[in-house]
Amino acid sequence: MMFTLIPEYIGQVWPLFMWGVIIVAAIGCCMGFKEFVWFMSVGYGFAVMCIGAYLLILGLIKGYLTPARGIMAGLFVIYGYRLGGYILKRELTNAAYKKTLESTGSAKAMPIPVSAFMWVYSMFMYTAQTSALTYRFINQAKDNVWVWIGIVIMALAIIGEATADRQKSAAKKVNPKRFCDTGLYKFVRCPNYFSEVMFWVGVTVSGIGAVQGKQWIIVLIALALITYVMYNSASRLELRHEKTYGLDPEYQKYSDTVPLLFPFTKQFHSMKVYRD
Repeated sequence: MMFTLIPEYIGQVWPLFMWGVIIVAAIGCCMGFKEFVWFMSVGYGFAVMCIGAYLLILGLIKGYLTPARGIMAGLFVIYGYRLGGYILKRELTNAAYKKTLESTGSAKAMPIPVSAFMWVYSMFMYTAQTSALTYRFINQAKDNVWVWIGIVIMALAIIGEATADRQKSAAKKVNPKRFCDTGLYKFVRCPNYFSEVMFWVGVTVSGIGAVQGKQWIIVLIALALITYVMYNSASRLELRHEKTYGLDPEYQKYSDTVPLLFPFTKQFHSMKVYRD
């Protein structure tokens, strides 16, 4: 009995339509075979971009598009292109950042089986992250108020992430050896990571009224995982900042009074950093 229910369960949560998205995601993040870290950075952005373009083109051809579906797919393209392009440019042109990757072991080459495993994990992860929109296509859900609220959150998150990246780049040009505490960095120490979490919160919110039953398992697990990844990334960044600026009284005051990842909270340090 249990074995007869498994195919039905998989079909509800992972429909055939979604396998097309998986293939597109696999193409978008395959560059990780060149640089392993790209599976979770450049390839991440470009996979989301490819998924958005695929859904947009397929929707146009098949007549599946509604205003909200088209805008969401377009936001995936914008988000992915901006993120992937920004990271790629930084890694190819920023010598200091490249040294940081080398010092942390992130640039280390991995065996082919390890890269293959990460490739498979990445393609499924990015498919899951974008699944709220895919399910909206699959279920032929009508545009509702939740999808528009989600779209607003997604758009604001893209603006926030782009603004944070520009503000940090501008601050580093003025003083490369000082931490950034201007603009959005006055409110949270990792506004780009926070904006990324909010982008996927917006995607999740958009699924209310469109995602059905067991499909929510995929959507919510993906949100939990990307939130964990961003928290872990903020924690690792904090460790690097502690090594670089930890003895600076200004940095100590800044890091003890400005939240690490979530603004307007008292979460000033990750569990990896403790200061008396």
